[in-house]
Order: sequence, then C-alpha cells, then structure tokens
Amino acid sequence: MAMDTDPERRLALAYAPDDGRRAALSALLALDAALADVVRTTTQPAIGQIRLAWWREQLAKLDHAPPPAMPVLTALAENALPRGVTGTALAKIVEGWEVLIEEETLDRDALHRFGAERGGQLFRQAAVILGGDAGRAATLGQGWALADLMQHLDDRSVAEAAGALAHTALATPLRGVARSLGLMALSARLDLAQVTPGGPKRAARLAWFGLAGR
Repeated sequence: MAMDTDPERRLALAYAPDDGRRAALSALLALDAALADVVRTTTQPAIGQIRLAWWREQLAKLDHAPPPAMPVLTALAENALPRGVTGTALAKIVEGWEVLIEEETLDRDALHRFGAERGGQLFRQAAVILGGDAGRAATLGQGWALADLMQHLDDRSVAEAAGALAHTALATPLRGVARSLGLMALSARLDLAQVTPGGPKRAARLAWFGLAGR
C-alpha cells in the first residue's frame, strides 16, 4: 500500500512533533517507499541492481553535495540531514532492499540482513530525529520490515520464516521508543496477529497506544 494512502502510516506521522521532525520522518518513509517501488517494478535483477546502486550513490553524496532535483532526495537533504542523519547511514537502507534482488534464495540469513538493513537502519535513523532508545527502535524496525515483507511473499515457507523472525524482533518492549515508531511496530504486531485492518479492535488498540504509549 502506498504510504500516502495508508491510514496507520499517517497516524504514526501525526504523532511526530510538528517542529520539522515530522517532515524529516516523512522524508525517511518516502525513501523507503521509493526503494520498495524499485524492487516491486524490477523484472530483471541486473537492472534492479543498477537502479538501487544509483540510489545508494546519491544518498552517500548527500553528505558533501547538493541533491539532484528529485523530491525524495531534496526532502532528505532539507529535513533529515539537519537533524543528524547522514547520507552514508541512509545508503545502508538500500543494502537491505538489495537482498531481495541479489539473493536467489531468501534463507534465514538473507531475511535477517533484509530486516536489519532495511527496517533496523530506517528506525535507527528515525530515532536520531525523534529521540528515544535507538537500539530498541532498530530491533523493532527489523520486525516491522519482516512483517511487511511476509505479506508480499508467495513462498509459504519463506513467509513463515520471515514471520518467525519478525515475531521475535517485535517482542521487544515498545516503551522508551518514540511514539511514531512504536505505532509502526504495533501495526506490524497486529498484522502478525491477523487483526483486521480498519476494524474496531485494531483501531482501538492503536488509539490507546497513541494516547498512553503502551
């Protein structure tokens, strides 16, 4: 689902302070969505690798050069980098997505690398912006990424392996993590529990976390 049409993603953004940090988090999520789009639209692995390599190079350049005229990169340069995020750190997120193109078989090691480099790094950089326990956020981010991946896998055995890894990472307590990231992790937990999106039980659980932080 696209980021701008996902009500739970919009809710998570709404809990980020509107002092520039919300725009910075939005820029991070837009980057993740752009990389997801590269992988989703890739039919030839070699071409996908070239496209992701371009993103990795452009992100690394943000540390020492103005961004090209691309909205995602411009938003990162204007909103995320002034808050302590680096282009080098953002480039590591690309490595997570590369796992899905480069690896012929998504074994446990490949899934772990995907979760750590896509979600773990994304949440860690978000914690740089939002504050809170960065290590705990990174672990939850791994689970978030793997729970998301699980929903897009056709191979049942691989999906089950991704789900098991996601469940372990998402068992990490949400306390001490920025509210926006906690909401995203909670959404992933609810996905694993097959709680119906848009249903009253799910809405109530997310609303309570938003209010109480637990």
